[in-house]
Amino acid sequence: MDPPPPDWRERAGTALRERLPVWLQSRCGVERRGTVALAVLLVVAALFAVQHFWVGRPQSVSAPQVVRTRPTYTKAPGASGDVGGGPATPGGQIVVDIGGKVRAPGIRRLPAGSRVADALRAAGGVRPGVNTDGLNRARFLVDGEQVVVGESTAPVAPAAPSGPAAQVSLNTATEDQLDTLPGVGPVLARHIIDYRTRHAGFRSVDELRQVNGIGDRRFTDLRDLVRP
Repeated sequence: MDPPPPDWRERAGTALRERLPVWLQSRCGVERRGTVALAVLLVVAALFAVQHFWVGRPQSVSAPQVVRTRPTYTKAPGASGDVGGGPATPGGQIVVDIGGKVRAPGIRRLPAGSRVADALRAAGGVRPGVNTDGLNRARFLVDGEQVVVGESTAPVAPAAPSGPAAQVSLNTATEDQLDTLPGVGPVLARHIIDYRTRHAGFRSVDELRQVNGIGDRRFTDLRDLVRP
């Protein structure tokens, strides 16, 4: 009887063995076991290469979000003569006393960096007929400040410690008032006002050292004549 024809496994093994290099046929032989082992090895190598390629593929990374916080104004530690320059209340707020001829005078909590105009709105606005020409509504407020509207006195910062009666307030003085100080001319008075505007007021007399044009000797002459 004729032997049965070879099945597909035998045919595939024979075809694979015929295509192997001679040196590989001599090493692995022509047995089906060696052919199967070689095929398994090739499959494993192919899977490993695919896995290595998949792990090492480039991945897109999104940029982190930038969170901007509003700065709060705090006093410098150890500064002498600090008045009303303490840290803002929690939540970035300041506390001001609004008095005079406004609709609802009293204590108000405002966001740090508020101006006099914001304080007037918080107090319900100015009463009808009150002249506010001498009130700088664009001025930055300082924590603990008092704003008086329609009175003979201009808005002033919190009271300073006892000292000479002729002290000039760095936070409320006009350019002409600063010009009356010894060694301070119109140019230096303008520098003081510019510094006050940029930094939302003076929190201590020592900040006067940071004004352009005021050295140690001039600061010594002015220290007892001014207050925040």
